[in-house]
Amino acid sequence: MSNPGEIDATPITDRRQLAAWLEAGCKPREAWRIGTEHEKFGFRLADLSPPPYEPDGIGAVLGGFERAGWAPILDRGRMIGLKGGDRRNQASISLEPGGQLELSGGLLPDLHATAREMATHFAEMHDAADPLGLGFAALGFHPLARREAMPWMPKSRYAIMRRYMPMRGALGLDMMLRTCTVQVNLDYASEADMVRKLRVALALQPLATALFANSPFTEGRPNGFLSYRAQVWTDTDPDRTGMPAVFFEDGFGFERYVEWVLDVPMYFIQRADGFIDLAGQSFRRFLDHGLDAVPGTHAVMGDFADHLTTVFTDVRLKRFLEMRGADAGSPAMMLAQSALWTGILYDDAALAAAAALVRARPWQDFAALRAVVPRLGLHAPWPTPARPDGTLRDLARDVVMIASDGLRARARHDADGSDERRFLAPLAEIVAGGPTQAEHWLARNETAWAGDTRQIFHESRL
Repeated sequence: MSNPGEIDATPITDRRQLAAWLEAGCKPREAWRIGTEHEKFGFRLADLSPPPYEPDGIGAVLGGFERAGWAPILDRGRMIGLKGGDRRNQASISLEPGGQLELSGGLLPDLHATAREMATHFAEMHDAADPLGLGFAALGFHPLARREAMPWMPKSRYAIMRRYMPMRGALGLDMMLRTCTVQVNLDYASEADMVRKLRVALALQPLATALFANSPFTEGRPNGFLSYRAQVWTDTDPDRTGMPAVFFEDGFGFERYVEWVLDVPMYFIQRADGFIDLAGQSFRRFLDHGLDAVPGTHAVMGDFADHLTTVFTDVRLKRFLEMRGADAGSPAMMLAQSALWTGILYDDAALAAAAALVRARPWQDFAALRAVVPRLGLHAPWPTPARPDGTLRDLARDVVMIASDGLRARARHDADGSDERRFLAPLAEIVAGGPTQAEHWLARNETAWAGDTRQIFHESRL
């Protein structure tokens, strides 16, 4: 979203401006880039508790990044993020509500560059956090802390969401405070290309949830789920989440998306003196009537851009597509997530093959997986004529092969001559029958840890 004090003040005088704003994201193939975002939980090395913003907490970690050359972003005088500038390909660092640290990676040409960016980020993170006695771990749901024990970060928008979330689902505050995700942002060439990529990626997000499941513990105990993060999303603000039917309807495109998003309730707008709470009001009403409480305040393009950041569908459309279905995980798994979607969506033959898989079933079949995958993961039933007793692992095997073919065709090599397929190695092990991250941790808990789930922070520390 726009940083405090930075907003496009162009008035919205015609709804066609909104579709045109999205269409401006279309790029020729040679300009397509990969942007990887990942979140992680901070913890105190001494007692594994979640660190507050201050003293000697998350705010001080941001200060360490500032000393490494990042430019601070302030909210009412307090640092709540940083910008990397041209040297870091416009990457940024931000805070999620419970102090989860997020890198929004730069726009990079290949996955080899993504791997280098990630390694540099973790090195800078250690330089900032180690002197404070803090560590970070990438897991889908906080394995130990109760919701009440999580701190709140001093970002103005979070106070508005904190008030509104409990009105629209039982687990919205857990989503804010106790979840971490990894996502990849990818480009589209045209409206038709956007629609095809969006539908393929949206249908396959439950599969990604199963592959990357990494949240089997809650408050120190197994919770009965493989991805409790995904379960949380099934009871979080249904007005803006999930797999909306309109995305699969004939005639869907930028204009249809705008018409849908205009009726998604807002959270806020930004103005010079801060955030204005509009939670529950539709953008359509704001666009048509302005603000009753603040006469003369009308919608501008920056409001629309910010509103799009409060849409939490499993794939989010902005001037690019955001894949949002995966738990945060190990660096290798975070890279594998970017590799999976890059291989599928950035090669024409791979995208056609994935689209054929998706078209073979009604989209509702994929949507139905959202309810069962959090608990069953790759063991969820997925029968086909060829495999009447099939499971989602069978589909995963096909999809990972398609991604591998797509990455082979991209032929992007590193200095050692390896192409991007090497980043799919963890997924190849899983689809061949190996454990997911969640299953690995559950096995460790039953054996080496003897039920002491606190050990997960030591073993998953980045």
